[in-house]
Amino acid sequence: MNEAYYEFGTAADRWDRAQMFFEAKEYLTAARILGGLVEEAPEQVAPRLLLARSFYHSARLGRAEEELRAVLELDPVESYARLMLGRTLERQGLQAEAATQLRMAAALEGDFGPRES
Repeated sequence: MNEAYYEFGTAADRWDRAQMFFEAKEYLTAARILGGLVEEAPEQVAPRLLLARSFYHSARLGRAEEELRAVLELDPVESYARLMLGRTLERQGLQAEAATQLRMAAALEGDFGPRES
């Protein structure tokens, strides 16, 4: 695959560029940049999470799920990754597993459901 201009530069330059493409809703381009960043620093949560979001918004749900699970291996209490994983599983028709992830995300955010007075 040929590299495009946006795949060059420092990691910080590419991170900024990936965010710009994501914000412009150019999710596949953002994913292409982020994939390189994740390869270089697989232990970093932020690029993986944005990569997962890029896959989610471009309806690459299997890839989004993979990245979200990788994020949660690195940081099991990353509540936004749990929420995204729940939404991704919902879109794939996996309601029971989605519900579990969504409950965990809510608990991590301190939302324990309706309170009785």
